[in-house]
Amino acid sequence: MSDNEDVTRRRLYWHSRRGMWELDLLLMPFLEACYDELSPDDKERYRELLANEDQDLFTWLMRREWPQDPEMRRLVQMIVEHAETTDRSRHQAL
Repeated sequence: MSDNEDVTRRRLYWHSRRGMWELDLLLMPFLEACYDELSPDDKERYRELLANEDQDLFTWLMRREWPQDPEMRRLVQMIVEHAETTDRSRHQAL
């Protein structure tokens, strides 16, 4: 990882920590496990997602509503699905 990528990654890490436990439980694991594999467009979309208000993120990530933009909706669904898959795997291991 280049120095620039490392700085970007650290910034994303801190921007993904929202101070709202529910959001942290969804965003942090997704960043750590999936971000590097995203397309450049989806990486940009993730950064755009983080620019939204916590209340909007909470509404979307709790599946109460979906973002209007179809590509942002797809990214939010990826985050939710990652959390569900990780949760199922954790329960099966127990």
